[in-house]
Amino acid sequence: MTGPRTDDALAAVVAAMDRLRSPGGCPWDAEQTHRSLAPYAIEEAYELAEAAEAEDRAALRGELGDLLLQVVFHARVAQEHPQEPFDLADVAQELLDKLHRRHPHVFADAAASSAAEVETAWHEIKKQEREGQDVLTGIPVALPALARAQKIARRLRREGSQDAELLGPADPAADPEAALGRELMALVLRADAAGLDAEAALRAHLRGLQGRRSGPA
Repeated sequence: MTGPRTDDALAAVVAAMDRLRSPGGCPWDAEQTHRSLAPYAIEEAYELAEAAEAEDRAALRGELGDLLLQVVFHARVAQEHPQEPFDLADVAQELLDKLHRRHPHVFADAAASSAAEVETAWHEIKKQEREGQDVLTGIPVALPALARAQKIARRLRREGSQDAELLGPADPAADPEAALGRELMALVLRADAAGLDAEAALRAHLRGLQGRRSGPA
């Protein structure tokens, strides 16, 4: 929900970031670049996911703030680019344009009566946006392998690829690593067919394992 309180808080955050980045502010903040900040955004995203999966609302609030800092920080650094500057308002406008474009059933005259219909339309709109590009364009190579595999599988399945194509041939005797990769991909395909997130499932298992080890003897 938006209003003066939200506007004031965001304006104060932007002002604080400007002071930190400006002469007389923080020497560390002043030295940062988009590249140097990138690892922090990845770390904060994982911490946010962990708080969400644990349903820890206090931690979630803090992690959302940390992730917002990354957005504000990058936008402040971007203002200083000599040829192509942009600021937080430009970032917000681009996001707003995307929300409108990808929700024509809300902001235009398209119709969608279920979440499934919305998802189908969403993917079709994204496909149109990527026209002329490979279907796998935009999938970050830095994603964890399970998450990347599931994202690739979903896109290729929507393009008509069969599971056999996604698994590919593998001869354990000739290439044990390829055979193991095939088995892992098969698990990812099983998870996706069941509507499960393979990466989240493994994280949940590891949390349980750590919890059992740290529990009472």
